[in-house]
Amino acid sequence: MSDCLFCKIAAGEIPSNKVYEDEVCYAFHDIAPQAPTHFLVIPKTHIGSVSEVTADNSGVVAHIFTVIARLSKELGLESYRVVSNIGEQAGQSVFHLHFHVLSGRDMTWPPG
Repeated sequence: MSDCLFCKIAAGEIPSNKVYEDEVCYAFHDIAPQAPTHFLVIPKTHIGSVSEVTADNSGVVAHIFTVIARLSKELGLESYRVVSNIGEQAGQSVFHLHFHVLSGRDMTWPPG
């Protein structure tokens, strides 16, 4: 999508603090971190949210979770939370599938 913020970040049109990149996904530090470690992992192809995951594109999500596991090990994260907000009421502000990875502080439950 030409007007999508995360599509532009993944394409290098908007600068970001990159954590990781491959042909399928891009990871970068959140600009408003909610924990000492807070980065996002996004697919390079536009998927609006988890609600748009299908049998045809679910391999992208599986790949992203493999990347999250690898990055968490490389960064020495012993405990972390992975979050994806779906829809405005849940707090989604950029309508491009993304996973927040947060670590470095106690996470409360229930969230929100």
